[in-house]
Amino acid sequence: MNTDYIYFCSPINAIVEGIYEEKIPFTHIKTQGDFGLGTFDHLDGEMVMLDGNIYQMTADGKVKQVDEKSLTPYSCVTFYRPLTEEFLEESLNYQAFLAWLKDLLPSLNIFYAIRIEGYFENVKVRSVPKTENYKPLVEVAQTQPEFEFSHIRGTLAGFYTPSYMSSISVPGLHLHFISEDVQHGGHLMSCCPKGIKVGIQFIHSLKMDIPLSLDYLTCDFKRDTAKDLDKAEN
Repeated sequence: MNTDYIYFCSPINAIVEGIYEEKIPFTHIKTQGDFGLGTFDHLDGEMVMLDGNIYQMTADGKVKQVDEKSLTPYSCVTFYRPLTEEFLEESLNYQAFLAWLKDLLPSLNIFYAIRIEGYFENVKVRSVPKTENYKPLVEVAQTQPEFEFSHIRGTLAGFYTPSYMSSISVPGLHLHFISEDVQHGGHLMSCCPKGIKVGIQFIHSLKMDIPLSLDYLTCDFKRDTAKDLDKAEN
């Protein structure tokens, strides 16, 4: 069985357009990967999956482990098998860290799964609040709670997506943070690492399911959502 692919249970455009309820169970998601990120039905917080364990990072900045009966409208996962590992001992500001990280990627035209573990001088995250269907993501993003943590150990988990896949996934780097004590986390906004290990998996195959909900089947996806997604994610 080939497990060297990245899997999406729906395209990111559905989330951008306000389709937040697809009722896709994590029992299915876990058949497609043991590592990744996403969200929950009604945008009820950020999701990160590590070693097959699913964590929900809610709008109060807290973390709880959830079971496979939880539901998702959007998740992106893979069976994590890093090809390379790199270490960074020095302290870098966020922009320098992003530049260093992108230099580890030999091409920006394929997917990468990225897992970063270690110590951070500071981390800034946010988490989406629970939201009903149809409110555009760009509007939800304007009220997202933000949290900052200092001198903390934890893990960044996520993916690099090529720019030409922007209707499928968040283009560029998309990372979620969870603290080592599993108490804090969220969607990464910035960080300052100092002493980390970076594992990178090269992924050149894509698998995606198309939702069959009435909301999805009747949505007009002709609109260019790139600007909305950029505002919501950054």
